[in-house]
Amino acid sequence: MHTTDGAGIGPRILIIGAGPTGLAAGYRLRELGYTNFLMLEASSKVGGLAASERSAAGFTYDIGGHVLFSHYPYFDKLFDTLMGDDYQTLRREAWIWMQDRFIPYPFQSHIRHLPPELALECVMGLIEAQQHGVDLRKYRTFEDLIIGVFGDGIARLFMMPYNFKVWAHPPRMMNKEWIGERMAVVNLQKVLGNIILQQDDVAWGPNSTFKYPRYGGTGGLFARMQPCVQDQLRLNARVAAVNPLRKEVQLEDGTTERYDLLLSTMPLDLLVQRMTEGVPDEVRQQAALLRHSGSCIVGVGLRQPAPSEKCWVYFPEDNCPFYRVTYLSNYSPDVVPDPATHYSLLAEISRSEFKPLDRATVVDDTIDGMVATRLLREEDRKDIVDAYLIERDYTYPVPSLERDRALACLLPWLDSEGVFSRGRFGAWRYEVGNMDHSVAQGVEWVDRVLLGGEADELTYQARRGC
Repeated sequence: MHTTDGAGIGPRILIIGAGPTGLAAGYRLRELGYTNFLMLEASSKVGGLAASERSAAGFTYDIGGHVLFSHYPYFDKLFDTLMGDDYQTLRREAWIWMQDRFIPYPFQSHIRHLPPELALECVMGLIEAQQHGVDLRKYRTFEDLIIGVFGDGIARLFMMPYNFKVWAHPPRMMNKEWIGERMAVVNLQKVLGNIILQQDDVAWGPNSTFKYPRYGGTGGLFARMQPCVQDQLRLNARVAAVNPLRKEVQLEDGTTERYDLLLSTMPLDLLVQRMTEGVPDEVRQQAALLRHSGSCIVGVGLRQPAPSEKCWVYFPEDNCPFYRVTYLSNYSPDVVPDPATHYSLLAEISRSEFKPLDRATVVDDTIDGMVATRLLREEDRKDIVDAYLIERDYTYPVPSLERDRALACLLPWLDSEGVFSRGRFGAWRYEVGNMDHSVAQGVEWVDRVLLGGEADELTYQARRGC
C-alpha cells in the first residue's frame, strides 16, 4: 500500500497508454489527490480503441461498433459527471442478415425466420445436442462448445462462420472460458415455443439498452477525461523500450522516464518484446504464444436520410467481407453533417494470418458487400459522399487455447517486477475487455496501489466487481 499527501510525495507512477484503462487510472489518481504520475500516449489523441475520428467530409466514425453499457456504479457515475445531458439513450435493434433476409438477434432464438428446411435442421441438431443435458465442463475448445451446445445446424449456418469472421481464427483454436455473458446460450423449450407461437425474443443480453455520447462519437466520452489529466499527459510519446531492472522507459524520441510503478496498457506481447533486461526465457516464450487479430473499419457516408432505425447487423455469410455493420448515425445526429439529409454506416472487417485482407481493395470490397447484402441498392452508389478507412493491428485479444497458461506465467512475473499490465490488451482477457471493464481495471489498480487490497482488482482477475 502506498500513500501520498497530494503534493507529489509517493512512488512515481508511469502509465503507458491513454485509452480507457490509462485514462481512468489517471482520472482516479487525480480524484484521490495524487499527482506524482505521468501518462505516455503514442498517438496524438486520447481514447485508444475507444477513440473516434472525423473525416474531411464531416462524418465521425468510431474504431468499431462500440456501445456504452455498464456493470459498474463507478463507470455510471463517471459517465454522468463527464457527459451531463449530452448523450442519447437507445434501445438495441440488432439483426442478422443471412439467407437473403433479416433475422432478429440472437440467431438461436429466432430460427423460425429461416427457410423451413433450415429451421428444421437447426431444431433437430439442437434436440440431438441437448438430449442428454449440457455439461460445459466437458468441452475443450470453443468449437466443441458450439457444436455440443447448439447442434450441427446452428453451428454450420451461423456460429462457426460468424465467429471465424469476427476473430479471424478458427474456433477450434480458441478456449471456451471467455464466453460468460457474451453469448446467448440456448433454451430448447424457448426455441420451440418461439417457433410454435411465432414470437420473437429480442431483449436478451446486457446491452439491450445503451448510451451514446451526443457529440464526438464514442471518443467524446474519453475526450472529456483529457482535461482532468492534462498536466500529467504527454501525447506523441511512443515507447521504444522498457528496462524493468533500472525501472526506466525509453521513448522513441530518445528521452527516458523513470518510474517506481509502471501501469502498462500496451499489448502484452509488445510490452515483453520491448523489455531489455532481466526477462526470463519462459516469459518471452509465453508472450510469443499470445494471439490477436486486427481490423479494418470502413465508414461509409451517404447523402440520404437514414433508411432504417436499426442499430447494427451481423453478417455470417461469405457474400461480404464484414462481420458487422452499424448504422452509426442512428446513435447520434452529430456524427453526420446533417441528419436530415445524411446517414452513415460503419463496417468491421477482421484480419489475421488465417484470414488475410487486401487493404488496397477493402473499401471497394466493403461497398460491394453492402450492395450484395442489400444494405445499399446499386443506385445508392451515386449518393456515397464519404468512404473512410481506419486500420488497427490490435483489435481483438484472441482467447486461444494457449492464452490462460501464458497469462499465468506473464502477469504474476510482471507484477513482481513492479510492472502492471492491465486493460483490453494489457490483461489480454477479452471477457473483461469492454469499455466499462477497461475503465474498471484502471480504477481498481489505482485503488489497490494507493489504498491497499490486491483482492479488490476483481475485474483484472476476471471476476466482476461492483
